[in-house]
Amino acid sequence: MVDSIYRTRSLGIGLSGIPDQYADGKAARVWQHYIGGHKKRTESYKEFFCNLLNENGIKHILDVACGTGVDSIMLLENNFKMTSTDASDKMLKQAWKIRWQRRKEEAFDDWVIEEGNWLALQEANIEVPSQGFDAVICLGNSFAHLPDFHGDLSNQKLAIQNFKDMLKPGGVLFIDHRNYDAILDSGKAPQRNLYYNSDCIESIKTSVLYVDGKESMITLDYTVDPSKASDDFTEEGEEPGAKRRKSSSEGDISKFRLSYCPLRLGIFTDLLKGVFGEDARHEVFGDFEPLGKVELPAYYVHMVWKPTNENGLEEN
Repeated sequence: MVDSIYRTRSLGIGLSGIPDQYADGKAARVWQHYIGGHKKRTESYKEFFCNLLNENGIKHILDVACGTGVDSIMLLENNFKMTSTDASDKMLKQAWKIRWQRRKEEAFDDWVIEEGNWLALQEANIEVPSQGFDAVICLGNSFAHLPDFHGDLSNQKLAIQNFKDMLKPGGVLFIDHRNYDAILDSGKAPQRNLYYNSDCIESIKTSVLYVDGKESMITLDYTVDPSKASDDFTEEGEEPGAKRRKSSSEGDISKFRLSYCPLRLGIFTDLLKGVFGEDARHEVFGDFEPLGKVELPAYYVHMVWKPTNENGLEEN
């Protein structure tokens, strides 16, 4: 569909025929302004993930939704070893640029970045540790980009199975998604959230597509104005002072559209348990707090452990 309302995504095809919503480069060009810059990630976000990773003895992480590198960079700066993949070469160009800019730092010199997508993750040119990675992360509402072409979540099941296969026994998958229950029930997505701390977001408009009465797709139209960045905003990979302040004009404003498969919390939970096993250890957080503590969270984060014994249970 390519009309003005329901063009579902930026046009382009990524690896293995998966639509690349970032192929036209519009979102990639302003992504750091959308998230508020790598160095302006909210402290609660950083502390939440780094604390959980350290508490679980995690060292080597596979980021399967690297994008411009925002999460991988945060974790590299906090002493984790990173291997990163993404299906969008437009987004990865930013990550490769940052790796080059910071190549004199050992952690960044060792940072592995390869193109690859979730449905053929084993084909990505990465070296998998003999037992598997300590953790796999799929953050930033990235998983919802995967369409449910067949209406049976078969692509989603395959992707999660591939994530699981990359983990060592006892390894942990961190995967998140927006609160699609709230979005579908209210018809509107929250403009700001705990993940991103940006001054540049003008608006996020929400459309919901139903097919035969079933919630099939959510489309978000983003308007981002880079000229509204704070005076201390600096893009990762740029020299200090390289930012040029501009007066707001129509030419500064970037508009892009992204579409999502709106999986409700219960469906997402069942999906994970269907792959990892009903008895696999599974924890859910709402806006970085235990589930139920925040009345209306904007995001959910799932932690699910790969079983380590023959009975499919995690060993303590």
